[in-house]
Amino acid sequence: MSKTAMKSALLPLVLFGCICAPIGQVAAQKTVQEQGEKFNTLLYYMNRMYVDSVDLDGLVETAIREMLEELDPHSVYIPAEDLQQADEPLNGNFEGIGVRFNIMKDTIMVVSTIAGGPSERLGIISGDRIVEVDGEVVAGVGIRNKGVMERLKGPKGTHVDVGIKRSRVTDLIHFDIERDKIPIYSVDAHYMVDSRIGYIKLNRFSKETMGELIAALDELQSAGMKDLVLDLQGNGGGMLNTAIAMGDEFLSGDRLIVYTDGRSFPREDRVAQQEGRFEQGRLVVLVDESSASASEIVSGAVQDWDRGLIVGRRTFGKGLVQRPVRLPDGSAVRLTVQQYFTPSGRCIQKPYDEGVDAYRREKYERFEKGELMSLDSLELPDSLRYETLTQGRTVYGGGGILPDVFVPIDTSMNSVYFTDLLRKGLFNRAVLEYVDANRKRLEKELTDRAAFIQDYAVPQALSDQLVALGESEEIPFVEADWNTSLPAVNMRLKAILARSLFDTSAFYEVFNPINPIYRRGIEVLNDGTYKSAGVDGR
Repeated sequence: MSKTAMKSALLPLVLFGCICAPIGQVAAQKTVQEQGEKFNTLLYYMNRMYVDSVDLDGLVETAIREMLEELDPHSVYIPAEDLQQADEPLNGNFEGIGVRFNIMKDTIMVVSTIAGGPSERLGIISGDRIVEVDGEVVAGVGIRNKGVMERLKGPKGTHVDVGIKRSRVTDLIHFDIERDKIPIYSVDAHYMVDSRIGYIKLNRFSKETMGELIAALDELQSAGMKDLVLDLQGNGGGMLNTAIAMGDEFLSGDRLIVYTDGRSFPREDRVAQQEGRFEQGRLVVLVDESSASASEIVSGAVQDWDRGLIVGRRTFGKGLVQRPVRLPDGSAVRLTVQQYFTPSGRCIQKPYDEGVDAYRREKYERFEKGELMSLDSLELPDSLRYETLTQGRTVYGGGGILPDVFVPIDTSMNSVYFTDLLRKGLFNRAVLEYVDANRKRLEKELTDRAAFIQDYAVPQALSDQLVALGESEEIPFVEADWNTSLPAVNMRLKAILARSLFDTSAFYEVFNPINPIYRRGIEVLNDGTYKSAGVDGR
């Protein structure tokens, strides 16, 4: 019997005990003990009697993963060695030296240092090349991202010596870097669109998110913001408590933000408690098919209370709450324990009865089914129909948040050539190489951020560099595709250059004007759509 066949034979035994536990706490506990004994007995005999040596650790981990997949797509197993890295986005920080890097021409190049981190404090700068780490040569040896992280990340207070090659400096510069906590920022961008509309781009919901959001709101309100566009496109969620706190910033009184319910955990209502910084003023929330979980909690609360308008496309549809459970060997399981419901009673979890693979494919199949072009392709039975809580507008449950204002995907500037360049990551590489070769001149000439965003035109040399990189990666130039995609090509190159010279916010200031969801979000505040929708902005 092969090891693969043995695993397949083992799993039904494990799953049977998980699925078929009888009702009643005492009986359920007895069943858990019985099935545990059955599993342990099988492991004992396999270890003692099986014809070949047995990888018990691997078998048990496979069994755990398969059991969880039988439950739902979001109950997951995390090995002990991966647990810290898995928690970093939720904690809002990691421990390391504080650089953003790219591997370019088999060398680790510093794209930027993270503000306030140890590398910035020591004077490491964009364009520096890390060629040695603790005496080990890491250039020209085929190092990958994982290898870089293994060498540079580490516990706060530990030291790492890096040897850096800097442009126009003959000898290596050595830095003794003391690792520290490095923030993972949640707010990618915030700026004033015009004299009254503010914009905030949020990429995750972590422990540190609310502090960043509040600072951004304060800055924008000081600049005269009266209306807010909150961009949750691509935001896959994060911490439930952070989503609740964010909803509290926008909802007044003691309005319900979300409630959770589960077999072992009774219904719990989470309501607004604090006086928020933006309880008054028009609010637009931008979403798409990758907005999930905590993003859907905030969007659902805003929509159900007619607090603002949701603009974009149907969100992902994740309405399950996970709780971390530690296992004896230091590994952990994020186990689904509750569903969450929007204030009107909608559970927005999409179906997952056809298995994990089908569940994950569903987001990508929306294009094939026509949903990304028109909501008419969706079946919306009356059983999924709900009403908002102040204006009685029709909203739907059953799989994601449907926007109040739908924005179809724009494929007018797409082409096979453009897509191939994107997939290979060549836009970033072209800009990095261009900046690296012209850094002194660019930093001297392009100091006016506003002028750059408004007037700068991508130079021919940068476009040529992108085309040349494509050819080096066996992506032949296609003139017709190039002409079709040229506005998107130039805007993307300019946005990445803005990020390299200024910051991430500058990237979005350049890029957003070609984003259809962003454009429509601004339009609904200016063309009467917001007022006619019946939302009150409170």
